[in-house]
Amino acid sequence: MLSIDPKMLPRLDDLEEDLLARRERAVAENWLGEIEGLDLTLTFLRGKRAQARRTARLGPPGQVDLGLPTTPRR
Repeated sequence: MLSIDPKMLPRLDDLEEDLLARRERAVAENWLGEIEGLDLTLTFLRGKRAQARRTARLGPPGQVDLGLPTTPRR
């Protein structure tokens, strides 16, 4: 699955604004298929933005330090 760099959050906001304007036009023109497609795109965009915000908050995925294994002493 494609991951979004948190630095792209402002661009995602711009894209959403553009999609909402296009959706308004589609509603005004009664382009039902276009409305459905734009709604689907907005849903995916909002999901990716939420994922990017989680990544920004938690940090990028990487290696997890599990420590060195030890053997019990007798």
